[in-house]
Parts: sequence; structure tokens; C-alpha cells
Amino acid sequence: MVVVSAARDYINRMLQDISGMKVLILDSQTVSIVSVAYSQSELLQKEVFLVEMVDTISKSKESATHLKAVCFLRPTSENIQFLRRQLANPRFGEYHLFFSNMLKDTQIHLLADSDDQEVVQQVQEFYADFVALDPYHFSLNVPSNHMYMLPAVIDPSGLQHLCDRVVDGIAALFLALKRRPAIRYQRTSDVAKRIAHESAKLMYQKESGLFDFRRGELSPLLLIIDRRDDPVTPLLNQWTYQAMVHELIGIQDNKVDLRGIAKASKDQQEVVLSSEQDAFFKLNMHENFGDIGMNIKRMVDDFQQVAKSNQNIQTIEDMAKFVENYPEYRKMHGNVSKHVTLVTEMSKLVEERKLMLVSQTEQELACNGGQVAAFEAVTNLLYNESVSDIDRLRLVMLYALRYEKESPVQLMQLFNKLSSRTAKYKPGLVQFLLKQAGVDKRTGDLFGNRDFLNIARNMARGLKGVENVYTQHQPLLFQTMENIIKGRLRDVDYPFVGNHFQQGRPQDVIIFIVGGTTYEESRSVALQNAVHTGVRFTLGGSVVLNSKRFIRDLEEAQRIAKSSTNVV
Repeated sequence: MVVVSAARDYINRMLQDISGMKVLILDSQTVSIVSVAYSQSELLQKEVFLVEMVDTISKSKESATHLKAVCFLRPTSENIQFLRRQLANPRFGEYHLFFSNMLKDTQIHLLADSDDQEVVQQVQEFYADFVALDPYHFSLNVPSNHMYMLPAVIDPSGLQHLCDRVVDGIAALFLALKRRPAIRYQRTSDVAKRIAHESAKLMYQKESGLFDFRRGELSPLLLIIDRRDDPVTPLLNQWTYQAMVHELIGIQDNKVDLRGIAKASKDQQEVVLSSEQDAFFKLNMHENFGDIGMNIKRMVDDFQQVAKSNQNIQTIEDMAKFVENYPEYRKMHGNVSKHVTLVTEMSKLVEERKLMLVSQTEQELACNGGQVAAFEAVTNLLYNESVSDIDRLRLVMLYALRYEKESPVQLMQLFNKLSSRTAKYKPGLVQFLLKQAGVDKRTGDLFGNRDFLNIARNMARGLKGVENVYTQHQPLLFQTMENIIKGRLRDVDYPFVGNHFQQGRPQDVIIFIVGGTTYEESRSVALQNAVHTGVRFTLGGSVVLNSKRFIRDLEEAQRIAKSSTNVV
């Protein structure tokens, strides 16, 4: 169930069957879907000479009848209107319409009515309605992700938009994989339950014919869970390559914006970090920061050897060889400077923000007991001038999640200290987090202190010692995957929808996190899949979070909840 190849296959089919010069017309969502699956040079090889956005094509009156328009769009009413406007006064010679999800009959009729000049050659549904970031990790880039934290009464249509987009994305994924899943969800989450029921209704009732693939093998499992069951993972600093880049600099659709970085060269204002397009990144994306430094040094040494041999040009044959190898040399040069720039910038931030000090306390809060020592460590960091505002806020949030019941008095003291030390802090944000994701709201054993087995496991880990103090935390998702493999995921906590139960252990599991995934979790999935337990996991979410994004969603939800008459 490699999601990247599912998306690539659709784009391949779209482009290779239409010969001649093409313009690719996309919308704000499909531009992400295409950009992570296909590089610009690959588009050029398929004779795509122009990429335009659907909302702006009609603004240009310039005719280009020699170009064939390949439109790949989400089937929204806005996109249908843009197309109708374009078909009424077509700029291009032919139109090939591909939609990333199911079209309604009414939409097809509207398009047919608008095609007076008969320029539309075909209309097809190609189910690539998800952003395939890595082989086993996809996102839906949902714009108003914070809606999942709000009760339905506050903004019914906003929540419905979020649910519709998630159901569409999940449906498209299973249509692309030609499978129909058994569906389970986290019982304590209203939004997970709603999405699970709406997905089941679509797959088993409304469009049951479309999803009936008549395959004999075991159905895959779709498990829908809520981000608020593990609010700790998106709040932690990260120390493995991909997760760390996202936490400290930011990754959007496998691209990193380096414009704000002084050391970035002119041609590296935006760089691609993709396991499909960069062999060094593929090998190192899950490695620890310390090892990355060593591996980059090795890559720089290899490059210097190549550069040295290129300086030694004496004959015409040498020159011809250099010219022949130049594109490869240039690519290697770009790759080396990209990774050196990223690691240099991250090292600078680690030093400036004293992240090793901060992270040690974070990991202690996430993984070990000891409330008195934790309170002292957090207090000291709140008064440390080098610690940034966001790091102070995260430390108090982690302490609150861990010790909300044990030490309410100390918690109030920390709230007061945070308010006095952090200018930007919005009062009540930590309390809002506890209302959203406190111990009474969670299903899983987040800190390993509810279940006897987990308590024993944590004690054993404490006695053995930890290989790396900065990466000792394991996301709750890891435990969930273990429970699925061992058949221990309790029906009472994660009920099935309808009577579509699963016999035996599933071979393919898609876990969807409403509210967003993290790269720490996608690393957990990749490592789990590498062990070959007979169960293959794929992770999806509404967005990909780092701590900044998680806190921003929290602030936005708090703002809406406050301004609403219904108090959360």
C-alpha cells in the first residue's frame, strides 16, 4: 500500500496518454498532490510546458490553441464554475478533465452544458485526493485544521467542511488501493466517530458498487483516532533529521523554505526534501542528529574527491568526460550544499535556544516520573534568559499534561510564572489544552502509568538506562500499532462501525489521525514496517504538525470558543 506510487500512477496515466504540448491546470489542493509525487523535470519530460492555476486561467485572454489543457482538480463547486467560465471562452485547443474524487451527476451535466465548442475530450475520476509525502505517510492539508477541537454546536458548517474533506481523502485512498476497509474509531472522540460513520455510509451504502472490488483476501483496517489522545508528541523537540527540520525550520509538501536563512545561496531559496528524489535523505531521514553530522561530513569528503578529479583536466577526452558528467556533478553539488545549509542552520538554532537543555527536561516529562524534580527543572528553565517563549510554553504544557491531577498547586504557580515571563502568552491556553486533551479525555495510556504492563515496561526501561536521552520518547501510536499486531486493541475503546468486523489479524492497516500527524509518528511507522511482522501500516492525517502549528491550532480554537456564546 505504498501511497506515493498510487498517486504517481494516476499522474502518469493522465499525462502519458495525451501526446503533444500540454498545459497542466491545477487548484490550490491538487498543486500539492502533484508537486510531492512529480518533479518539475519529470513534468517537462511529459511535455508539460506550462502549469496554471484554475482560478486565474480565465484572466489571461491570450489564446494558446496549440496547447492541450490537462486539468486535474478537486470536484468542488468553485472549480466547476471556473471550468464553465473557461469552456465558454476556451483558451486552449483541447481539454482533458480529471477529477481527484467522485463527481456528482449534476456537475457532469453543468460541464456538458458549458461545452458548446466541444473542446472537452474526456472526463475522468482519478482518485489521487491525498498528498503522498512518503511511501507510508500522507496528509490532506486541511485548511481549518483547528475545527476538530471545537464542539459541533460552535460552528456546524466549519466542522462539516473538515469532516467532508477527511471522508473524501479516505475514500479516494481506498479507491486508489482498490480495497474496502473494516472501520474502527476512538470511542472518546466525537469527530473520529463522525468521520468513521460517514466513511462507512459512503463505502457500504451510497457508493457500495464503486467500492465492491470482490477481492477474496482479508479487508484492510481503517482506524480513525484523535490527535488529542496524544498531545505530547507534537509538543516535543525532535532529534531525528526529517522531524527536526520540520520542527525548527518547517517542511511544506516536502519543500523547505530557506529564504530567511542568511547562508542559503540564491539558487537554494526553496529546497526539496523527498525520500523519492534524494538518496542521501532517504538513507538519513530517520537518523539521529549526531549521526547526520558525521554522514554529511562523509558526503562532503566524497564530493571533494569528485571535484578534485574534475580539476585535473588535461586532454580533450578529460574535457569531454567532464562535460558529460557535469549535470550529475552539479546535482551532487546542489545536494551537498542543501544538507550542509540545513544542518548548519539547525545547529545554530539548537545553540541559540539551548534546545539540548530544554529537550532533556521535555523527555523527562514525557517518559519518566518524578514530579518534584520536574517542577524544579521547569521553573529553572522559565527563568533562563536563553530559553525562548515558545519553549517555555511547551514545557509548562508538558508538565500540565503529566501532572494535572498530582500537583494542582504547583501547576498554578507555573501558570503565574509563565504569564510574567512570556509576553506573548495568551492566558488560559494551557488550561484550554487540558480541557481538550487532559487525562479525563484520553483513551490511550499516554504516560504508561495506567496499565500494569506499561508500568512494568517503563520500570524496566528505567533500570536498563536509555541509549539516547533525547530520543527516548515513543509516540502513543507505537503502542497502538503493537496492540493491533498482537490483537490487543480493545473493541470497547475502538469499536467497529456497523457489522463489518474483522476475522483474524489485518495485513494492511491505515491509521488516520484527525488533527494531524507528526514526522516522529511517521518514523515510528517506517521502523515498524521495516521489522516485517506481517502487518503493514500506513499513516495519514489532516495536516503534518510541528509544535508551532499545534499551538497555533490550539490558540485559534480557544479564540473561537471564547467568542462563541457556548463556552467549551
